[in-house]
Amino acid sequence: MNLVLDTNAYSDWRRTGRWAENLALADRVILPSIVLGELEYGFIRGGRTAANRSALAEFLREPQVEVAPVTHATGRIYAELLLYLRGKGRPIPTNDIWIAAQAKEVNGELAARDGHFSELPMVMLAREIH
Repeated sequence: MNLVLDTNAYSDWRRTGRWAENLALADRVILPSIVLGELEYGFIRGGRTAANRSALAEFLREPQVEVAPVTHATGRIYAELLLYLRGKGRPIPTNDIWIAAQAKEVNGELAARDGHFSELPMVMLAREIH
């Protein structure tokens, strides 16, 4: 199973261990490049920039962890998701549409606590394993 981490899922895992079972069972753990940007923003705003960057670098060195780049296919999927959401009249934050597009592109289950991802039934959402 491909597990794709949203920003809050990565942060929750670091702070509380939430999603740990999902991470342990995943064949591949994918961090969207958009999430990297959101994390870096949080690191810069917080008081533990170096420690947070170090922990992220350590995580990214794990053999099953990879960063998903934004590709032309990602752009097409993003456009389809945006059109779908606009058609429903149910906007969600732009970065989350990109994250959902990357999750769909890699055929992954998206780990996130944002309820608005449920507006996209074509994106598989991970259920937390306890």
